[in-house]
Amino acid sequence: MNTSQPSSRPIAIWLLTGVFMIVVQIVLGGITRLTDSGLSITEWKPLLGTIPPTSDQEWNDAFDRYKQLAQFKNLHFYFTLEDFKSIYFWEWLHRLWGRFLGIVFLIPFVVFLVQKRFRKDMIKPMIILFLLGALQGVIGWIMVKSGLNDDDLYVSHIRLAIHFIAALCLLVYTFWFALKLMVKPQQVIYNPTARRLVFGIMALLVIQLIYGAFMAGLKAATSAPTWPSINGEYIATGMKNHAGQSYSFFSSLVNNPITIQFIHRNLAYLIFFLILLWTIKIIPEKRTALVNKVKWLPLVVVVIQVALGVAAVITSPKKIPQHWGVFEWNAQLHQVSAIFLILSLVMAFYLLGAKEKSNFNSGFDKDII
Repeated sequence: MNTSQPSSRPIAIWLLTGVFMIVVQIVLGGITRLTDSGLSITEWKPLLGTIPPTSDQEWNDAFDRYKQLAQFKNLHFYFTLEDFKSIYFWEWLHRLWGRFLGIVFLIPFVVFLVQKRFRKDMIKPMIILFLLGALQGVIGWIMVKSGLNDDDLYVSHIRLAIHFIAALCLLVYTFWFALKLMVKPQQVIYNPTARRLVFGIMALLVIQLIYGAFMAGLKAATSAPTWPSINGEYIATGMKNHAGQSYSFFSSLVNNPITIQFIHRNLAYLIFFLILLWTIKIIPEKRTALVNKVKWLPLVVVVIQVALGVAAVITSPKKIPQHWGVFEWNAQLHQVSAIFLILSLVMAFYLLGAKEKSNFNSGFDKDII
């Protein structure tokens, strides 16, 4: 009697819950960035930080610490205590959700371990999953710390990119294990050509997501809030000199807002056409119902992604401090669609692979600990 499916279902639900919570955490991170909330909490207390200030004195002390930063002195100097509380909330919620995420992963892991639901070869990957989650918290604090000074208005855009990509790695890692439990072996087909193309698209998408984080960290959308041209030009001339600054070639690639936006735009066009090409090539593939459904997802999502990216750039001058307007909605939805794009490509990549010799969705009751 095969009891592997009933025993694996709770683990699959657990992992999918983790996927959902990581997506929410990334969304909260985006809201924190868009509301300039990331520097409002100037201390990192993994346990005690769960409790926000509870008295007027504690709130004033937290506000006084924020007043020492360049962000307050040069950008938010008009803030009242109530204004500070509003940005404090988002950073506190972002950190709290991260702690809650760790609990949701840890407790079921221990329960499943006691119940002997895991195969021995699953323990090491699950430990790696926990380490990635813990590392994400450390990277987040290193990022925040880069803005806790008297010089920088915002956190380092490079550290922001590392924080964002680390979160996506955790998301994809968790989703991959969920697919191993949910997808039956007979639903996986072998199409190496289409799979290699998906892999290439994902590699380009990682670079694109890094540049998306650069765009966010440097507020680069406002440097060229036009489309399809970049301030009236199709080949931007400000990629070496911009806003009174001169950049070397390599420095321009990571520090010049015009260069970053130029690269981000053109990578978007390239990824769109590659996904369109992949979709055309995979259309005849109808060996399984699941593949037949999933093959359309990347194209649908990338069309939405590009449209939202254009909308975010065009509306970027309409960003109003302390208010959630059309730009914030476009920017946040643009980030959310990027998450679904990478997940759709990961799922397509998984479904196009040869049936693996050791699937987590088979034999769970054999060789368990």
